[in-house]
Order: sequence, then C-alpha cells, then structure tokens
Amino acid sequence: MTPAPLGIYVHWPYCARICPYCDFNVVRDRGRVAEQRALRGAILADLTAHAALTGPRPLVSIFLGGGTPSLMDPAWAAEIIETARGLWAPTSDLEVTLEANPTDAETARFAAFAEAGVNRLSLGVQSLDEAELEFLGRNHDAASARHAARRALAAFPRVSLDLIYALPRQGVAAWTDRLRAAIDLGAEHISPYQLTIEAGTAFDRSVRRGTLIAPGPDLAADLYETTQGVLEAAGFEAYEVSNHARGETARSRHNLIYWRGHDYVGVGPGAHGRLTLAAGRFATEAPREIAGYVAAAGEAGTRLERLSAPDIATERLLMGLRTVEGVALDELAALAIPPERLSRLGDLVSVQGSRLRVTRRGRPVLDRIVAQLAGNA
Repeated sequence: MTPAPLGIYVHWPYCARICPYCDFNVVRDRGRVAEQRALRGAILADLTAHAALTGPRPLVSIFLGGGTPSLMDPAWAAEIIETARGLWAPTSDLEVTLEANPTDAETARFAAFAEAGVNRLSLGVQSLDEAELEFLGRNHDAASARHAARRALAAFPRVSLDLIYALPRQGVAAWTDRLRAAIDLGAEHISPYQLTIEAGTAFDRSVRRGTLIAPGPDLAADLYETTQGVLEAAGFEAYEVSNHARGETARSRHNLIYWRGHDYVGVGPGAHGRLTLAAGRFATEAPREIAGYVAAAGEAGTRLERLSAPDIATERLLMGLRTVEGVALDELAALAIPPERLSRLGDLVSVQGSRLRVTRRGRPVLDRIVAQLAGNA
C-alpha cells in the first residue's frame, strides 16, 4: 500500500504588532532573539521526532504560518524546509507557502525566501483602503500593499492575497471596489474572510463597550454574495467557502490537506496536527507557551489524543462541506445521519453519486447545515 501523503504546518508566533481582531497564538517580536534561536532548534527537533512517529511519507506541502513567519531569518526558513525535505519524501510539485505582511521590511526579504525554497506566498493585504487598514490595526498602507504584491509576483510562482470584509460602515459598493482593486494586482488566488469578533481580542472588548458595531446579518449576506459575484466574473472559482482560485493549479494544496482530511504534522508553539498511525487516527497538540514548547523539544506532538470514529466523521463533515467537492458519504457513516435529516435541508445540500455537497444557496448558512447534520440542532 502506498503511504498516505503528508503536509507540515510550522507555527512561528512572532508579530511586529498584534492586530485587534487576532486570537491566534502570537507574541510581540521585539527583544526575543535568543528565544527565537531556541525555538528554531526546537522546531527542527520536533520535525525529527514526528518523522520517527510517522515513518516514510510523501511530503506534499510545507506551510510556514503564524504569527508572521516572514519576520524569521530566511536562512532559518531554509533550514526548516531542507530538514523536512530530508525527513520525508518530497513530491515533485512540493508546495512551500510563507505567510507575509506587505511591510517594507518583509518585502525586502522576498527574494531570500524564494531562494530558501518558498514557492508560494500568502500576503496579508487585508484591505487597499487607508481608513480600513488603520481600523484593522495594520502596519502597512495601501501603497505598500500594492508594491508588495508586485514584488511577490516577481519572486514567487504562486501568490495568494488575504482580504477582510464586513467591516463597520462598509457597504456593498465599497467592498466591490476593494475586491476589484485586489483583482487588479494580478494574483491567482484570493482569500476574502468575513470579519469575526473573537473572544478576548481588542475588537471583542470594543463590541462589549459599544464602540464597535459590526454589520448586521442581512448586510453581511449581501457582502458575501457580492464577493462570489465579483470574483466569479473575474475568473475565480470559490473552491472553498473563503478561498477563490483561477483554476485548479492555483488552489492551496496545503489547505486542501485539511479540507480533505489528510494527515499533517504540526510543529511550533500551540500547533495542531492530525496523524494516521498503526493504532488509529490521532490529534496532536504542542505546548502553547514558547518556553514550554522549547523545553519539550523532540517529544512529537507532546499530547496525542486518539480520535473515535464519530470524531473523525464529524471533522470530515465540518471540513469537507466547506469545499465544492464535498465529502464522501462513506466517510460519514459513523454519524449515522438519518435520510430525513438530509431531506429537511432541501436544496441547501445535494447528493451526487457517493458525495454530499453544500449547494451555492446553502453556503451562507453552512454552520447551520453542519450542526443539523451532526445532530446538534
């Protein structure tokens, strides 16, 4: 039997500043050089420990995320990439993604990261409007974003742009302008994310104080439909709820690993993974605190939790229905979904052959669909 393919997620938790909407495991970058050097060594040791756990596997993707991994020394990125390539068997089309922000300091490193082995850049543009960028707490302006996009397209074979919409006082016309401006930058992949207010963030505190009011559900729905229409007209397919690509080759191979329920190694503070081993399928989670992670260097996953058949099926439901390809019904067998539960959803879902999909009409209410199918609504 051919070994199952594998992806790797590397979490680099350092940021130049903490955005007010962010609830990721991140810390300020300043004055942490010795800590970062130790973390680099711990990540390399953790990769080695994971390789002993998984055995030989085809390696299809490496994703350097965070945080802001483009603040990392490019030589360290090269070392992480080469270590992973040596521990597993890289495929000929190995995708190596780096998350970056369009600041001058990061843009200046693009060529060095390309030389280190990065072949796909995920650029956190977020907006091309000055007032919106200020509201989002970003440390770049629109001109820097455009400059970074041009430099990225020159340095990397594949580029994706992240955008945030459904901001306070943002209407359909304004969001249409932002989308068209982003399309004009020329990237093959665009990921528009609706602003969500996460507990514990600065925006969450503003909402509770009454100083921030997000768009209501009707306007949010209009903005979502605008996203689909504008990007579709420009040749982008919504192959996942928040990810649009010009053709299959432009899709994120790493994210497809998550959405298809494949295995991935997670290294770095707080990183999660999913591994299919001889004893079953396991969720892995590394220590969240940097010091704790460094101290545990070499203990793969640090915490392994065996997933039950219903757990695995629920994850497939949650992740698979986000995509246009949906999920195979036999992967959901452990949930024992009654036929009447499906029929109650009407034209929000479709069964084509052996696969269950959410229709275009159902996508805006995907959370409700998943909850109903899982028996939680």
